[in-house]
Amino acid sequence: MDYKSAGVDIEAGYTSVELIKKHVLETKRPEVMGGLGGFSGLFSMKAFRDMEHPVLVSGTDGVGTKLKLAFLMDKHDTVGIDCVAMCVNDIACAGGEPLFFLDYIACGKNYPEKIADIVKGVAEGCKAAGAALVGGETAEMPGFYPLDEYDLAGFAVGVADEKDLITGKDIKAGDVLIGIASSGIHSNGFSLVRQVFTMTKESLDTRYDELDGTLGEALLTPTKIYVRALRSVKEAGIRIKGCSHITGGGFYENIPRMLPEGVRAVVKKDSYKVPAVFELLQKEGDLQEDMMYHTYNMGIGMMLAVDPADADRTVEALQTAGEMSYVVGYVESGDKEVVLC
Repeated sequence: MDYKSAGVDIEAGYTSVELIKKHVLETKRPEVMGGLGGFSGLFSMKAFRDMEHPVLVSGTDGVGTKLKLAFLMDKHDTVGIDCVAMCVNDIACAGGEPLFFLDYIACGKNYPEKIADIVKGVAEGCKAAGAALVGGETAEMPGFYPLDEYDLAGFAVGVADEKDLITGKDIKAGDVLIGIASSGIHSNGFSLVRQVFTMTKESLDTRYDELDGTLGEALLTPTKIYVRALRSVKEAGIRIKGCSHITGGGFYENIPRMLPEGVRAVVKKDSYKVPAVFELLQKEGDLQEDMMYHTYNMGIGMMLAVDPADADRTVEALQTAGEMSYVVGYVESGDKEVVLC
């Protein structure tokens, strides 16, 4: 009897580390100290040097049951982007700049090439966010996970000068709401998605004209990372008063989180075109529109509140950063809530 016969292959773990090294190195920032393989990740505090009052900003999340689609499609090189996005978008939403990221992969069996594919996606997400991948953990857990399945989660740390934090406290009636387009369903609500669509390889490989591709390709599209988009607004000299990352809970749960007491957000549903994947999901599942906005981002991945004088410049700054955005509504006096009309 040995560890390998119990289901844990230490040699496979070593192989995984060797395969992921090149991906990790691509994310390195000047502040990273040491190399891959240490007991902890080291990051110099020089990034804080010029700040008046540096504040650490953190975020943690996973990919959720979207992973089930990756298993069915045997495609593992994009879910890492989702994992990074779900963490760093929350940091950017608070006005923070992501610094570094760590991932956690738990699997039934360590297949080194599959682990390398997952981490490749994580590294792609880190590069898009400007964050260093400073470490992680791959846990082989036979008997806990099926041999061909895994879970993926992550943790990110960022920094902001206190004066640059986006708190929402100064949002007032008359402010304008700018919605930044999402890349699709992102990484929330997939338990419902998997109930609406038949989860087989054949179903996911079905092409839909309105999707310009297969169902699986549309559903597995990785979550958009908004770090550079928000940075471009800041660099344009625009103050973002409030910011909401539209994740689980959709419009109704997330938009009020950025509002102070005494105001509400009014969003005009016809101010932009809802992407086809949401329309298909609603039609195929016979889902109520209200429930869709309670569950999904409906094509808006990030919502900003800005002064009306800054609305056009905000859209221009986002366009310069390569992001499609829309003026979708406004703020008015009322209870702390969102109203869709």
